Amino acid sequence: MAGHSKWATTKHKKAANDAKRSKEWAKMIKNIEVAARTGGGDPAGNPTLDDMIKKAKKASVPNDNIERARKRGAGEEEGGSNWESVTYEGYGPNGVAMLIECLTDNRNRAAAEVRGAMNKNGGNLGESGSVGYMFSRIGYVVIPKGELTEDDVLMAVLDAGAEEVTDQGDFFEITSAPTDVPAIRKALEAEGYEVEDSGQDFRSGVTVALELADAQKVQKLIDALEESDDVQDVYTNMDLSDEVAEALHA
Repeated sequence: MAGHSKWATTKHKKAANDAKRSKEWAKMIKNIEVAARTGGGDPAGNPTLDDMIKKAKKASVPNDNIERARKRGAGEEEGGSNWESVTYEGYGPNGVAMLIECLTDNRNRAAAEVRGAMNKNGGNLGESGSVGYMFSRIGYVVIPKGELTEDDVLMAVLDAGAEEVTDQGDFFEITSAPTDVPAIRKALEAEGYEVEDSGQDFRSGVTVALELADAQKVQKLIDALEESDDVQDVYTNMDLSDEVAEALHA
């Protein structure tokens, strides 16, 4: 979201009710398994796995679940699924562009669930490439602001590959190439700064500004998509003012 970090405007809506939390845990477990399969089961030599494990622990995923997922992915334990990454593209209400990232062991099921959610909530699927050209993948690291200044943060991360530091109210967000996220995290932690969140995101330079009523329609579609166990992330190019974002997630 131009001018507004996806993290800042949507992470705090991740929720509190048990059903939602259980779904978030399942997605994190899946990510750990895939990261271990792709880059090896040792977090020390696999920054992506290390990051996924830290996120899961922060979300209070039980350590046993985390370790079993790591072992399944690394082939140390049987039972892993053949997860496949699939991205769907399309438009939501008001012409909002959407990228829908899935991690699935059944492409037909994933496609059917994504299409069903889109059709029932004012969206429509497009061909591959129909909106993807609007988005760029970036890396991000978020830290609590506290007493820090923008210059403090810049000095800590400049040599680690950071491209921009933006003030997000109570937080600073550092953006970079996705591959530089581990180095930036390490540089911040070396300075004793707490890392609130980090990861990869899709951001669009072409945005659609929405008022609350229209943003609610898009959010309803996002919620419907995220009901699918196959959907990992939904990215949009909607641009929300701080007031609209707060009202939307109140």
